[in-house]
Amino acid sequence: MSPHKNINSSYIQPNVGGFVSKISWRARKRMFKSLMKIACPTAEMRVLDVGVTSDQREDSNFFEKLYPYSHMITAVGLEDASFLEQDYPGLKFLKTDGLNLPFPDKSFDLVVSFAVIEHIGSRERQRAFVHELCRVGRKCCITTPNRWYPIEFHTVLPLVHWLSPLWFRRILRALGKDFFAKEENLNLLGLKELKSMFPKDMKILEAHYRLFGLVSNLLFYVMEDY
Repeated sequence: MSPHKNINSSYIQPNVGGFVSKISWRARKRMFKSLMKIACPTAEMRVLDVGVTSDQREDSNFFEKLYPYSHMITAVGLEDASFLEQDYPGLKFLKTDGLNLPFPDKSFDLVVSFAVIEHIGSRERQRAFVHELCRVGRKCCITTPNRWYPIEFHTVLPLVHWLSPLWFRRILRALGKDFFAKEENLNLLGLKELKSMFPKDMKILEAHYRLFGLVSNLLFYVMEDY
């Protein structure tokens, strides 16, 4: 963990007894391994990580922790994660919106975004986010928790997220979870919903993560279909 002052992010779920972060860290390492197997990175690849966080819990900003060529990473996000430049010499951090990335088309060999799209807002904004990542990257990896897993990971609540969004948000407000009750802060996706958001001319590979036998996290790797 970075020695800098930890600024807790509102997007990070409660860490009940340290159990949540341990499960999350294990899942993220497994997903990282799947990504590396597909992407076959080299020291020359230009990489963009969209959605880094100010939070410094063990499972936060895990890509920077694990990626062997962190000096080739440009990391962007709405929160202040400038400490990453000190922790990983050569890494560049830019505070900016993932919906309007200040980069030319195909600036990066690989764009990654881990568990960010569910925090973008409406379905229209989520689709625009996916297309923006695909615009600046030759290849993209996007992950998100699966809406149809029995546990909702941000609130650590069972089954209530299977209800309609209207009732799900009402229950969250009743439980005092006002932040995640807002669509702009949490809008869960299933496999078919996310898959339909990719540009039609992209080749899609799937490497979803299973927890206790069920798909808990979706991982899509996309590239231009030559």
